[in-house]
Amino acid sequence: MRRERKRIALQRIHHLFRQAERRAYENRLDLATRYVVLARKLAMRYLVRMPREYKRRFCKNCYFYLVPGKNCRVRLKKHKVVVTCLNCGEIMRYPYLREIKERRRNAGKD
Repeated sequence: MRRERKRIALQRIHHLFRQAERRAYENRLDLATRYVVLARKLAMRYLVRMPREYKRRFCKNCYFYLVPGKNCRVRLKKHKVVVTCLNCGEIMRYPYLREIKERRRNAGKD
C-alpha cells in the first residue's frame, strides 16, 4: 500500500516537472514555480526522494524554476558548477568530479 502511494507520488512529481519545463519555455515562470512547489510538497508528504535532475532545476531558496540564460547564471569554477538564481541571488554549487575523471580516462585511451 505505502509503496504504491510512493510510486504514484513519484509519477506525479515527474509529470509536474514536465509541465513546469513546458511553462517555463512559454515564459510562464509563475506557473512553473507553482508546479515546483506542488512537486516538493508531494515529495515531502509521501517521503519520496526528489530525483537529482529535478533537484537542480529549481532554486532552493525561492523555489523558482531555473532556466539557464533566462533566470539563472551557470558558471564552472574549480571543479564545481555554480548556479546563481537571478530572482533572489541564491548561489548553489554542485561538484562535477565524475565528469572530469571520465574525461581523463578517455583522454588516456586516445
